[in-house]
Amino acid sequence: MVWFMLLLMILFIILSIVLYQGKGNFLIAGYNTLPKEEQEKYDTKALGRFMGKSMFAISAVIGLWTIASYYMIEWLFNVGLGLMILIVLFMVVYVNTGNRFKND
Repeated sequence: MVWFMLLLMILFIILSIVLYQGKGNFLIAGYNTLPKEEQEKYDTKALGRFMGKSMFAISAVIGLWTIASYYMIEWLFNVGLGLMILIVLFMVVYVNTGNRFKND
């Protein structure tokens, strides 16, 4: 189980780097399904950087879960679960409010 979580964390870190560099926007759900003319209305670099930073945060939570699993620390897993919920909620609200990533 620990090895799987380590591999998952490494995968998320790699995806974070790709998104942060602005090269993996096709991986962003919702954005990749927009028509080409709609995609041009968005600042893809800023969107990719935000998603990359968010994925780094999720990678850190997976790291907490890995440590919790290895040392069998249940409270640390619960802390990570709470952080994961907060991160995902923040991401959804931040991206979908304020037109932050629209080109004006």
